[in-house]
Amino acid sequence: MYPNVQAYDRGVMFNPDGRLFQVEYAKEAVRKGATAIGMIGKDSVVFVAHKVVTEPLAIPPTIQKVFKVDNHIGATYSGLVADGLHLIDVSRSRALNHKLIYDDSKAVDSLAREISTYMMQATQYGGLRPYAVSLLVGGFDDAPGLFEIEPGASLLGYKADAIGSGKKVATEMLIKEYKDNMSTDDAISLGVKIIKKISEGRLTSESLDIGCVEDGAGYRLLAPEELSKYL
Repeated sequence: MYPNVQAYDRGVMFNPDGRLFQVEYAKEAVRKGATAIGMIGKDSVVFVAHKVVTEPLAIPPTIQKVFKVDNHIGATYSGLVADGLHLIDVSRSRALNHKLIYDDSKAVDSLAREISTYMMQATQYGGLRPYAVSLLVGGFDDAPGLFEIEPGASLLGYKADAIGSGKKVATEMLIKEYKDNMSTDDAISLGVKIIKKISEGRLTSESLDIGCVEDGAGYRLLAPEELSKYL
């Protein structure tokens, strides 16, 4: 047994086994978060996210899980709400700054790498803690792109991916049922089917966020009345 094992819990430092406990704890927070799914379709990138409303007096529309980052980029998160909202704001600021400086839209993969670098700083410096969220960032440049950034700041591109408490079930279903070049409707239907299974059928338009970035049309968030046909 190593001496002062608890010391490795008090900051972001490697223990003698090469583990970062604070990063592992942040990943555990993500595993307890609501499930979110991203998929690349034929001419769109689709996000489907479950909103877990636990407060009986809460107003569901004030809870949002899928966000517009830029006209051609969307994002969703799973994990600690405050961390997720902060990183969405950072993403928007970085995209806007790029447009103001270069008079051009920031590429999806470039933005994902920049947010990954931003999150990595919280795993390297004293007095900081890792962000307890995983992000899915996706959109259209010349081609569609979808990226996951996890609490340790690892970045990986996907055709389809899931984060949150239902990741294992969702990934298994995506492996079986996801197909290249799916239409936007088919991708949304598959995402809702997966969330419905994870939530054991307890799903309404108020507990679901669906957004998509379509080639040429840009980002849009589906209105509650549009969600009913997928439930």
